[in-house]
Amino acid sequence: MMSCICMNWILLVLVTGPTVSELVIGEVGQNVTVPCSYSVRRTADITSMCWGRDSCPNSQCSRPIIWTNGWKVTEQHGSRYLLQGILWEGDVSLTIVNAEEADSGTYCCRVEHRGWFNDQKTNLKVVIAKARISTASPHTYTSEQTSAPGSTSESSFTVTETWPASASEVPRNASGPCSDTSDCSHVTANVQNTSVSLPSQQYPENGLYIGIGSCAVLLVILILALFLT
Repeated sequence: MMSCICMNWILLVLVTGPTVSELVIGEVGQNVTVPCSYSVRRTADITSMCWGRDSCPNSQCSRPIIWTNGWKVTEQHGSRYLLQGILWEGDVSLTIVNAEEADSGTYCCRVEHRGWFNDQKTNLKVVIAKARISTASPHTYTSEQTSAPGSTSESSFTVTETWPASASEVPRNASGPCSDTSDCSHVTANVQNTSVSLPSQQYPENGLYIGIGSCAVLLVILILALFLT
């Protein structure tokens, strides 16, 4: 008789022993929900359950983190583990708030049903990965400036005089001084070949020169007239 009972117990363990395994993947810093539920058709079906941080053992939960009697949470280890589903409707999914890499591992959802070896056991593998980092290259935006309509680039004077520019008078580039001696000599040569124009002017000395010339002509005529007479 005893051997028959033992044999039946072993068969029941073998039948109910295997559990369903699922994979849940989340990211660090996010709330991760580990699903678990059971069927509730009438009020009598509402029952207690627990969550643990290991594979489901033969009874209860290893390293339990939260318990419920089917209506409310009766035991809780850590404020980051919550049951946010409607418990009396059989939704006993576990929510891990602000998940961390250390939260990765196997979780056991064990729903306790009446009778021997009737518990619903579900093992779930949870993997919490680091948040993805975007590797897209930043966009570079360039803008072009155009001269205002009607603007002219021609100078308003002409070149009449030239002069050599000394090395100390060579203009610098907008970006800074010359990078080497060859660049400076090139700029100096360009400046020496550059002529600056000034508007032509009528100097008052021109009238003086004309008066003197006229007087000289008159004197020559008077001298010739006296000589002939």
